[in-house]
Amino acid sequence: MATKTANVIARVEPEIKEKAESIMAKLGVPASVVINMLYKQIVMTRSIPFSLSIPGAPMALDEMDDETFDTIMQRGLNEAKADYSRPAAEIFSELRQGL
Repeated sequence: MATKTANVIARVEPEIKEKAESIMAKLGVPASVVINMLYKQIVMTRSIPFSLSIPGAPMALDEMDDETFDTIMQRGLNEAKADYSRPAAEIFSELRQGL
């Protein structure tokens, strides 16, 4: 086994660090082992071992063609006609919880 003599110093959000360390403690795996595993996966796969993408990124008007725009507008019209709506306060509350 290779001798571990290199250090990694990283700044992370305190809340995320606490949550991750709690999970690792339940699994019985120290952070150093998890970081070493991540680095080994990066070396083995020559990539980041998980998807890096912007899920559901909204598209700007000037980025879409007429068909895409019409589809989005029709969906909104259909939802309005079906009275599929929720109070703005409820939506903003959910958004704040996700932050």
